This record gives sequence, structure tokens and C-alpha cells, in this order.
Amino acid sequence: MYAAVRRYEGVTDPAEAARLVNEGFVALVRQVPGFVAYYWIDAGDGVMVSTSVFQDRAGAEESISRAADFVRDNLASLLPNPPQVMAGEVVASA
Repeated sequence: MYAAVRRYEGVTDPAEAARLVNEGFVALVRQVPGFVAYYWIDAGDGVMVSTSVFQDRAGAEESISRAADFVRDNLASLLPNPPQVMAGEVVASA
């Protein structure tokens, strides 16, 4: 399995960002081949984190691309700073 993690800082309206992610991005990421799970986390203090899990690297990379497009098209005013993006193989899980 592979995971992609995106950390967004300076989120101006976490509740609205969560609503838009739930109503729009969740359906898009579920369509990526190899989809396993997706989480959108409000870490507080204007920080939100997304975690996408896929069966293979291609799915994780596709989720990064789809997230960038979705943020650009729908969340730019709420997520004004570029995210820190990390991705890699899941080497332990429970």
C-alpha cells in the first residue's frame, strides 16, 4: 500500500473547507483505481491534513494530482498556502 499526506497551513475557514471536501473531493478520490481510504483532519490553529491510502504508488500519485486540481478550482481562497506533500510506501499498519 501507498499513502499520500498533504498538510495545509493558514486555512481561513476550516468548517467550509471540510464541507467542500466532503461534498466534492471525496467522490473524486474514491474513483482513483486502488483506492483504500481517505481522511481529512482538522488539526486546529488553521492546519488541516489529508491522508489518502491506495493499493499502489500510481493511485497515491493520482490523488496528489487530483487534490492539487480540486484545491486550485474550489478551495484556493480557503487554503491560501501551498501544502506540504509527502508520499510513500506504507511499511506498517494496524
